[in-house]
Amino acid sequence: MSASDVTILDYGSGNLRSAQRALEHVGATVTISSDYEHAIEARALVLPGVGAFAACMEGIRKVRGDAIVDRRLAGGRQVLGICVGMQVLFDRGVEHGVECEGLGEWPGVVEPLEAPVLPHMGWNTVSAATGSRILAGLEGERFYFVHSYGVTRWELTDHDPTRRPPLVSWAHHGVDFVAAVENGPLVATQFHPEKSGDAGLALLENWVGTLR
Repeated sequence: MSASDVTILDYGSGNLRSAQRALEHVGATVTISSDYEHAIEARALVLPGVGAFAACMEGIRKVRGDAIVDRRLAGGRQVLGICVGMQVLFDRGVEHGVECEGLGEWPGVVEPLEAPVLPHMGWNTVSAATGSRILAGLEGERFYFVHSYGVTRWELTDHDPTRRPPLVSWAHHGVDFVAAVENGPLVATQFHPEKSGDAGLALLENWVGTLR
């Protein structure tokens, strides 16, 4: 197994091939799979997401993705969530007045953005957290977003001095919202790095570099 082996979890969300091509472009060996054991054993796992929160959670549960993520993180094994794949890592999502339970890795609610134009579709800058590894060297770059929902309040308040707090990066569209989180082996972006041109490839290269 190479140091950059990555499995993209296939739970029916779509948009898998573009993520595969982008990761391969930066040197990763990539497999798309819904197999439970394969996803557990991979050096790194990508949790993609396109569409509605509830539909993604339904697909994730069908392939035992909730257990996969839990087991990987319990063992300190890397997971990267993208777009709705980031959103489902929070406690719950609210769409059209309907609540759906998420994976609960972070406290917080995914809610409709309060913005004059939705969806938030196109290029936007990200205010990188100090010390961000995935956004290192990418200050001021623009990334590609497609979403109408987001997390506008970071609710994790664990101040245990023995643990490094999560690094939270933000973007703005009508309101400030969480654009990326780096929390030990768990990393996630609201934007699509695989659709963000050279800046997105550089971010993925930074992430793959953490696997070696």
